[in-house]
Amino acid sequence: MYAYEHDFSKEDVQTWLDRQRKRYKEYGFGLWAMILKETNEMIGQAGLTMQLYQNTQILEVGYLLKEEFWHHGYAKEIALSCQKYAFENLQADQLYAIIKADNISSIKVAESLGMKKVDEFMTGYYNGETLHYLYTIERTK
Repeated sequence: MYAYEHDFSKEDVQTWLDRQRKRYKEYGFGLWAMILKETNEMIGQAGLTMQLYQNTQILEVGYLLKEEFWHHGYAKEIALSCQKYAFENLQADQLYAIIKADNISSIKVAESLGMKKVDEFMTGYYNGETLHYLYTIERTK
């Protein structure tokens, strides 16, 4: 659980599931299971969510992969698919990524999609305040 810096209890998992159901009910989208076609194994989760940034809701692309599937191009593939969905299906004008400053791999993924860093900010995390970067890309018309 690199990104979250802790394991999840059964209560944490239920809270997460409830949040996903609420997202789909409220916005019509949320996180998807990432399934490896060759084996039908769930290798992670990815999708679009509304996230709070400076008292404003922004559309964010996010993903988590099991560690054994890192550095195989899956993050870039799913992030690009989410970006396409946001711009083509949701008609979003802008897409964001909120990335922990030490997550070099996710920074590279964001930059490979054409995203640019537009802010640095501290946010509360399980182990205290953590530096995050805000990346964004606008839909080309």
